[in-house]
Amino acid sequence: MAKQKQVRMQMQVGALAAIPQLEQRTDEQLQSESKHRVAAKAILGARAAERYDVKASRAYFNEALAGCHPQERPALRQMMKASLALAERRPDDLKEAMEKLGQEAPSSRQLFLLRIMGIVAPPASAGIVARIRGIVLLVVAVVVLLALAYGIVELVALPFGGIGTGSGVFFGFLLLAIVIGVLVFLGRRRQARARAARGLG
Repeated sequence: MAKQKQVRMQMQVGALAAIPQLEQRTDEQLQSESKHRVAAKAILGARAAERYDVKASRAYFNEALAGCHPQERPALRQMMKASLALAERRPDDLKEAMEKLGQEAPSSRQLFLLRIMGIVAPPASAGIVARIRGIVLLVVAVVVLLALAYGIVELVALPFGGIGTGSGVFFGFLLLAIVIGVLVFLGRRRQARARAARGLG
């Protein structure tokens, strides 16, 4: 608990204190930021991690570490650990890093989804075997979801005399695309609300 309080106190002073006021800026604006360069690089590193871009996230955080005050480095390193854990799909490490930052850890569902993503779309560091396995699992998952969507379409069309196989596949694919689109839209709205809440906090 004492360490968490110390981390929060360090983040409230110095260069990192500018993070909340910069979070609403675009990546281009952050790239050109000169007054609060360390905070800008930390935000860019966190955003790169949300895109699962490990290389870019590490590079941004290293730039921030090079320019920050020595007293701020422990807090910044902890932010870097949390971001890289997200980018590299390591849910257990992410939860631990977030708790050490004194922030609310991701929900069990979010950690589960991150774990699944780590299996289906592992980072480049996982090796070629893990990546091939992920591609195979992804193809299988798509086939299963398409079959499920096709079954739903057939079931809905049954009272109207059924539907042909070709049309069933097409409408099944359309249904699946709509569901995925809605989930992505809702996920981005949730992320935007979370960023806004962090900015106000």
